[in-house]
Amino acid sequence: MTDKQQSSQPQTGAARPKPGPRPGPGAMPKKVKPTPGMKAQAPVSVHPVRSNPADFGRVDADGAVWLRREGHEDRVVGQWQAGAPEEGLKHFGAKFDDLATQVATLETRLSTQPEQAATIKASATELLDGLDDAEVVGDLNALQTKLEALLRDCDKAHQDVAQAKAERKDRALRGKRALAEEAEKLGESSTEWKATGDRFRAMVDEWRGFRGLDKKTDDELWERFSRAREQFNKRRGAHFADLDKQREVARRKKEELIVAAEELQHSTRWAETSAAYRDLMDQWKAAGHAPRNVDDELWERFRAAREVFFNARKADQDARDEEFEENATKKQQLLDEYSSLIDPKAHLENAQRLLRELQEKWDEIGFVPRAKIREFEDKIGAIEKRVTDAVEEKWRQTDPELQARVDQFFAKAKDLQQQANEAKEAAKDKLAATLQEQADQWRQWAETAQASTKSDSESEEN
Repeated sequence: MTDKQQSSQPQTGAARPKPGPRPGPGAMPKKVKPTPGMKAQAPVSVHPVRSNPADFGRVDADGAVWLRREGHEDRVVGQWQAGAPEEGLKHFGAKFDDLATQVATLETRLSTQPEQAATIKASATELLDGLDDAEVVGDLNALQTKLEALLRDCDKAHQDVAQAKAERKDRALRGKRALAEEAEKLGESSTEWKATGDRFRAMVDEWRGFRGLDKKTDDELWERFSRAREQFNKRRGAHFADLDKQREVARRKKEELIVAAEELQHSTRWAETSAAYRDLMDQWKAAGHAPRNVDDELWERFRAAREVFFNARKADQDARDEEFEENATKKQQLLDEYSSLIDPKAHLENAQRLLRELQEKWDEIGFVPRAKIREFEDKIGAIEKRVTDAVEEKWRQTDPELQARVDQFFAKAKDLQQQANEAKEAAKDKLAATLQEQADQWRQWAETAQASTKSDSESEEN
């Protein structure tokens, strides 16, 4: 008998199997039913497994279906009397393929949904425990190897998920605690109302991004955050309520200033009224902002009253400028006449006399147009400066204190010269050289100062 023929017969001494019921849907391997509270599983795409049952089983003449499994005794997994033996093997092979497909499905689920490792492990354990009694024909050893590997993978995935959950919880704790602390600081003291309001809205979005924190801790942190946000909202509301009050006070103040400005707008007391309008403007700025819907209108009324006065003042000044134009011509004639005559270097006293004469005539002429005031002040000022500088220079040259300093320089030089001579006679050459150098320096200063005084006196006499 060949090996193939031997494998097709029951083992010696094995009891002949009793006829069993025909295979039907109830003989299929059990599937794990979802339990209450279990999350709905996302659809998993798995290609059906196909195997060759003839490599792992046979159907004997009595219709018994036998499973061959390395390391185990052959065993009967069912009866087939509905057709040819090949169809029986195909039927029980299909049942094995269904079982293998369930294993592949669990593998795929674990790779895509590692957080379901515990549920997947329970299903894999149930399949593994039922392999020895499974009514299928196929490579159960290979399937057993896969299930054992799957159980190990489930343990590792469970650890990885737990670690990721712990990290996610820690990250959420740190993130939400930081947001709560930031919110408390902003709620307590921030006065950047718009920017802080925008920040609180952004913080809420950030808060939602942190997940994995236990409900108790999450609620406590949210309470801190919410309380801080409410504190800020109350302060902001109080601020704007107070601001509304301030704006109402400003509105009443500005209305009073408008009345005062309108009372002055037809005044012709130019200087006094100009000062009064400057004071009103200072008060207007100090009053602050009125409500937005009336602030611009109030300003237009105030500005219009001011413009009435200042336009009238300008018209009066323009008329005066026309009258003063002749004065400018007369003053220019005076400048042309006296500028060359007033020469303090030639004769100081004569220059002083002519300057007084020019100033008297200048004042008698009166005002010049506003646009030319600076021009004529600079012109006569230049002549006055020439005379003033000459007077100061003469006083400096004849200053008795200057001559006294010259005498002091010569006395100092004489004293140092005497000390140098005495040191030289005492053979103290180094000291004598130092004293001689100092004496020469003081003598040079004295001669320079004396020469300057003489030069100034000679130029004055000439």
